Amino acid sequence: MAPIHTPEEFNDLGRHILRYATRGILRAEFLRQVSQMILDFSGCDCLEMRLKERGRHFRTELTLNNPDSFRFEVLAGKEDQPSRFFPRENFDSDYEKLCYKVLSGLHTGSGPGVTPRGSLRISDTDAGLTIQSPNHSPEKLSLSGEFRTLAIIPFAIDGVNNCLLVLKSRTPDYLSVDEVAKFEGVAQNLGVALVHRHAQIAVRERVKELTCLYGISKMVLRPGVTLEQILQTVVELLPPAWLYPETATARVTIDGKSYLAPQFDETPWKLSADVTVNNIKRGKVEILYREERPLLDEGVFLQEERNLIDTVAGEIAVIIERREAESEKKRLQEQLLHADRLATIGQLAAGVAHELNEPLGTILGFAQLARKNQGMPEPADQDLQKIINASLHAREVIKKLMVFARQMPPTKVTVNLNRVVDDGLYFLESRCASAGIEMIRKTAPDLPEIVADPSQLHQVLVNLVVNSIQAMPRGGRLIIETGADQNFVYLIIEDSGIGMNEETLKKIFIPFFTTKDVHEGTGLGLSVVHGIVSAHGGSIKVQSREGAGSRFEVQLPIHISNNKKESDDHA
Repeated sequence: MAPIHTPEEFNDLGRHILRYATRGILRAEFLRQVSQMILDFSGCDCLEMRLKERGRHFRTELTLNNPDSFRFEVLAGKEDQPSRFFPRENFDSDYEKLCYKVLSGLHTGSGPGVTPRGSLRISDTDAGLTIQSPNHSPEKLSLSGEFRTLAIIPFAIDGVNNCLLVLKSRTPDYLSVDEVAKFEGVAQNLGVALVHRHAQIAVRERVKELTCLYGISKMVLRPGVTLEQILQTVVELLPPAWLYPETATARVTIDGKSYLAPQFDETPWKLSADVTVNNIKRGKVEILYREERPLLDEGVFLQEERNLIDTVAGEIAVIIERREAESEKKRLQEQLLHADRLATIGQLAAGVAHELNEPLGTILGFAQLARKNQGMPEPADQDLQKIINASLHAREVIKKLMVFARQMPPTKVTVNLNRVVDDGLYFLESRCASAGIEMIRKTAPDLPEIVADPSQLHQVLVNLVVNSIQAMPRGGRLIIETGADQNFVYLIIEDSGIGMNEETLKKIFIPFFTTKDVHEGTGLGLSVVHGIVSAHGGSIKVQSREGAGSRFEVQLPIHISNNKKESDDHA
């Protein structure tokens, strides 16, 4: 016979289970301890539990006087009806079928072993059991085996009966129906305890999650902190937020660079989340356990931990996006300032040219007048010629400065491209020589004329050549070539510099886009070149390969004189 317990003792057992739920221990350990309490209290030989909690299905079993016999397993299950559950796809025994029918409320026993709450007590399994299910004929079940007495008690966790408590004894007629009814109260207390335990763990994990996120936010708001410092802080804040902080470690990888928590070690027990910035995967956040832990919601991790790592990955993505936006804004501001400085230099150059042009004209004029005097000594005449030559040279320099400063009127005239190249390279030859760059000219003879603004073509040439010079910091070869076909003349600038990848090639004509340092360019040069060429009815082609140099080809339409056009029409 089972031990006789008073109703107060049953109540004490229920209260003890509820108090145990406040300890915040994990599911498996909690069920082991509770199983031991109920088994010792009932005196039965074995206790089995089947539970559905948070969408997963579990089974436990414990044998009396053998604590090491406790088994905790996660079962594959199916939904039979809304809110009803049984963890077997196919019933491999009549016992499994009986448990299903009790849990589903599909049984009406043939004897007096059914309680008003739907529990079933079988006094002797060797005698078999006939089950009458609604809309089905009676079914004989064979339950003989190791245990002679069974008490199958359904109970609820979240408002519906989705759990079973099964007491088993090797002694026939061990529990009475009244005792089974009292254990129903214990089972309901167990259901309440499971809900309370889960809520307590959820709150605890939420506190840890908020502490982690607050630490990240506080680090981000510190003035002067770098992105690297933030990411290192993240990997140090993550492990304490996990269920097993003593064995947890973390790694954040962004753009191929990893940030590791102390004692990091690669293990198979891992939870990760991608860091996606502007729909591009930039890296990931990982949490690892250095030691194996019991199975939970997602492997050895809780569902709350999945939510946390996803949130942290999202926060990192936002931080990276904001930092890069700030860097881009600062870069654009610096480029604008640099462009303003260049404009000021251009204005200064124009002013200097104007100021020098007037006295230079006076010097040149008087020198030419002096040479006209009869009887000028030969040495003096030679000196005057030197003054005239130097003045003419200085006038050409001033003219080119004014072209550089765009102070010459923007008028289109017939132009020979070779002359533009010769004038434009005047200032750049010495720069190429000092940079260790070999400049090769390949100008075609008898080049047809074009209608263009010489100052703008000068700007196209200078911008393209300067780009090539900057692309060869260790020297190289620069080829400037002109040529023509039936409809176009072309200007080719080819260098042996660092080249560009496909992504850069797509953006080179976008205003303010640049891969250079601020002091080397504004990101406007190629966009201006493209605008000038387009305004002249021409086109520009670019070929480049990273590490193999670049080739720019500018095509401009040939100017056809009226006489030439008429002769062609008469032909």
